[in-house]
Amino acid sequence: MSSDAVEVFRSARRAECEERAFVLLAVGVPSEIVHISPNGYFALLVETRAFPEARGHLIRYEEERRPARALPPIPPPKLHPHAWVGCLAYAAVLLWVAYAVNGGLWRLDAFDVGDLYAAAVQHGQLWRAWTALTLHLDVDHIVANLGAGIWFGWLAGRLLGPGTAWALIVNGAAAANLIEGLLAIPDNRSAGASTAVFTALGLLAAYSWWERRRIPQHWAHAWGPLIAGVVLLGWFGTAGEHTDVFAHLAGFCVGVLLGTTAAAGAVRRALERLPQWVGGALALGAIAGAWAWGLRS
Repeated sequence: MSSDAVEVFRSARRAECEERAFVLLAVGVPSEIVHISPNGYFALLVETRAFPEARGHLIRYEEERRPARALPPIPPPKLHPHAWVGCLAYAAVLLWVAYAVNGGLWRLDAFDVGDLYAAAVQHGQLWRAWTALTLHLDVDHIVANLGAGIWFGWLAGRLLGPGTAWALIVNGAAAANLIEGLLAIPDNRSAGASTAVFTALGLLAAYSWWERRRIPQHWAHAWGPLIAGVVLLGWFGTAGEHTDVFAHLAGFCVGVLLGTTAAAGAVRRALERLPQWVGGALALGAIAGAWAWGLRS
């Protein structure tokens, strides 16, 4: 080391100087460790012309060694009690409509009046967007939608409240049915609560994602609910020979839109002030009103 060497680092421990000397050696900057006896510390020296480069490398090294700032713990979401009430009402409606249609309690053509027949929707029979959610082709069809709807509906009800969740699910799924009915070819016919199931999934995923994004955390944790929702849509929403993929996709997209909106500040505060029984009445009233409209036509 030449006589014009300057100190770039000092420490009472030689090992710390050796550690930084190794860092400088790795980037091609020669250095030397000397013991300053009067003061009892070790100094790491470099040539004067190499000082700016050496200093820059050591600053970056210190920054990399600095432990990452711990993220604050994610607060648990506020969960609403009695989410099972909305699920019970959902199951009761599906089973009652199935019994009424198959048992002849309503008009014999009730199924034809209520399914999502695109030509009829395009000619103004808009009630079909709601009534089609309650109709099923066979036992396997209704059992599958009961199971999935109860599960996703319960989770959504825990987050938003059972009344609010089901008001958004029912009317959001009806909006998705209207989109399909207005855009599909006139001969297209469909029925079932699967559109509501995927609306509930989209609502749940987007609401959880929007709530989490306000908290500093790793991107995978923040986006996890939305990514999981898309994966479940692809997994279950496209399976089966006669699956209505468009309805499932439309339901999920409407659910995502509703979930994002419901989690936004002003809307979320407004929904929190809304009594849950009001939301429940909106969901049940929409179904009952749609059937009354259709059966009188």
